[in-house]
Order: sequence, then structure tokens, then C-alpha cells
Amino acid sequence: MAKKLWGARFKKKTDVDFEEFSKSIEYDYKLAEYDIYHSLIHIEALAEERIITLAERRKLSSALESVLHQVERGKFKISAVSEDIHTDIQNKVDKKVGRLAHKLHTFRSRNEQIVFDEKFYCLKEAKEIYGLINKAIFSLNYLSHKYKGLFIPGYTHTQRAQVLAFSDYLGAFSYMLKGDSKRIEGFLKNTVIYVKSGALAGSPVKTSSYKKAMKRFLSKYKMKGINIEIAPNSVDNVSNRDFLIEFLSILSIIQMHLSRFSEDFILYSTKEFNFFDLPEEFCTGSSLMPQKKNPDFMELARGHTGRIYANLVSLLVTMKGLPLAYNRDMQLDKVPLFSSVQTIKDELKIMAKFIKKIKLNENVLNEALKDENLYATELAQFLVYKGVPFKDAHNIIGRLIKYSENEKVKIKDLPESVLKTFHRKLDSKSIKKIMNPRYSVLSKK
Repeated sequence: MAKKLWGARFKKKTDVDFEEFSKSIEYDYKLAEYDIYHSLIHIEALAEERIITLAERRKLSSALESVLHQVERGKFKISAVSEDIHTDIQNKVDKKVGRLAHKLHTFRSRNEQIVFDEKFYCLKEAKEIYGLINKAIFSLNYLSHKYKGLFIPGYTHTQRAQVLAFSDYLGAFSYMLKGDSKRIEGFLKNTVIYVKSGALAGSPVKTSSYKKAMKRFLSKYKMKGINIEIAPNSVDNVSNRDFLIEFLSILSIIQMHLSRFSEDFILYSTKEFNFFDLPEEFCTGSSLMPQKKNPDFMELARGHTGRIYANLVSLLVTMKGLPLAYNRDMQLDKVPLFSSVQTIKDELKIMAKFIKKIKLNENVLNEALKDENLYATELAQFLVYKGVPFKDAHNIIGRLIKYSENEKVKIKDLPESVLKTFHRKLDSKSIKKIMNPRYSVLSKK
């Protein structure tokens, strides 16, 4: 049985089933690195207060750094009997320095440790996600440049609307991700890690001692962009998960954008559209139908959206009615957090490779761009520049489109005499000039 950080007032052993049910070590082990950071700061403050000696601080620091090196090298192994990561690290230090480890937890609580750990985790992961977003944006720019000067039908209500430059079409997704990047930047800038909260009522360790400890820690471990301060309100600090909700919200928006991208490229790669050819490396076949090339990566990216949203909602629901301060319910914030972070990272990593290998079926696109309905707005625009009020121009071109459909004849092929019956300013030469993808795109300022 592993040593616990509590228990002296209890006479009965914890129920075996309850003990297993209440453990978090199988997932909060991911916070080991950050939990050690908290301990390194804490022992510095304790030494400053002379609660522990400098020699004791050196021994504890050495033991903690030894465990930290295991984490950094991927050799950290949790004890299956530990109830959480805080206990596991405490016990590992105990094995190295014996009873001195009993001083490690002086004047602090796991309530403070966990919020410290989670904020550190979120900041580190946010930085990585920020880099992955920028790689995806680079891939979109690469594909856009590869097909520079190509045009594509644009849609509203999934109906053909107007001609778009392919670069503008991809640019829409690029700007979505740029917005995500800015949200991540804001999160990194505004998230502050706090210490000296205790369980909820603060710590007897002086603020000046903690400030010196934090300064030494940040300098020694070269922690750039990490803002650690004294908690202005200890009750709020240990009970606050707003930063997690904000981070999961940002991840949900990123996921929404990845899902919208996936939906478009699934749709436009079907035989019914056949605008895009998706890279085989990210598709699968059918166990029954030999001809199939299924867009599985796109479908999985789209499918994960429900889970990413659910992770955000689950934490919102968990937090909605909790009394101050810390409650054990909050232990359950980690699984949705870790799940969303890993999924987003995996998707962005694959997406950056996927995008670069997309191919456009230019012949199919050029054929689609012959649809005269795509140029209806430009025809109305032409009449406006001839002095026709827009409402009238809209009605004139609407009737012209309807006539073309009823008579099953292209507007380009209508004789001048027929065109003039709709408006005297309409002429064959102008219509042929207007019904051109390049003209359509360049007519927009």
C-alpha cells in the first residue's frame, strides 16, 4: 500500500472499491513535470523562511530534479497503488531522502498543486498547438500558391453562387486558423499561474519568500513566457477552472474550423463534384467494394467534433453548481482536457501534411465554371453601371435567367434582339465578356 498524504484521523481502511474508483493516477501522471516545478518553488520558499535548512533544500531539490530527469527522458514510471501524481512524486522523493520528504508538503495543499500543474500544462500545450496551427496555415498557403490563378465555383446554401479565386476560397480557412492563433496568443498572454494558496485560505509562508523562490526558479530553469505570481485571492485560485473552460472553448473553435474544412473537402471530392482529389495516404478502401477510396481522415476529423464539444460541456456542467472552494468533482476536469489537447494536436499535425497533397481537377472545375448562373450578379452589376437601379437590374437578370432555363438556351447564345427585350443596354459582346471567371473575380474590388 502506497503512503498517502492524509489519513491519520481515520481508523478504518479505505474501501478497496472506493479507493480504486477515486484514483486519478492513471491520467494525472501527465502533470508530473509541472507538479515537480511546484515543489521546487515551494522548497525554495521554505528554505527562505528557514523552515528547512539549506542542506535539506539541496537534498530535496536534488531528489526532485532526479525525478524530473526521468520525466524528461520518458523513463518516469508511476506506481499503480498511488492515488494521484502528487502522492506518487512524494513517495518517490521519500525513497531517495527518507523522512526528510515529510517536510516537502509543509504548508501546502494538493488543491493548490493541481491548479498550478494544470495551468502550466495548458500553457505548454497551447504553445505547441500555436505552432501546429501555423504549420497548417503554411500548408494552405502552399496549396494556394500551387494553384495560383485558378478559379472555383463559390456556394451559398450549397447552391452555386459566384465565382471565387481558389486562393480566396482557401484563404477563408486560413483566416479561420489565424483567428484561432490569435485566441491562443491571448490565452498565453493572459493566463497567470498562482502560488501560496494553501488549501483555500492561503499560506503562513511570507509573500517575500515566495517571490524570491519564484524568481530563482524562473531564472534557473529558463522559463520564458511563464507568469507566476502570488494568488490575489486564494479561495478563487484553488476553485477556479475558468482557464480550462477558456482553453477547451478555444480548442472547440479550432475543431469547428477543422470540421468545416473536412466537410468541404469530403463533399467536393465526391464523384458528384469531383473538384478535388484527396491524397491516398490519408484515405482507406472498403473490405467489400474494390473501387472505394474513402476520405477517412476527413471523416474522423469531422467526427471528433462531437467529442471535443462534449469535453467543453462536461466541464461547464461539472463547475456550474460547485460551492467554494475545492471539491473532488474537479478531479474530473483532466480527462476532457487531455482528450481535447491530444485530438487537436493529432489532427493539426496530420492536416498540415494532408493539405499539401490535395490535387485539383482543373478540367472538371473549368467545366463547372461554364454555368452561366454564376455570372448573374455580374450581369446585374453591369446594368447598374449603365444607370439602372439595382432593384430593377436584379429583376431584369432574374427574368433573363428564367427565360434561358425555360427555352433551354444559353444566355451567351441569345440573339441581340432577344437580349434587348430585357433591357436595351444588354448586348452580346458585353455578356460574353462578363461571363468569364477572371472577369468575375477581378470585377470585385
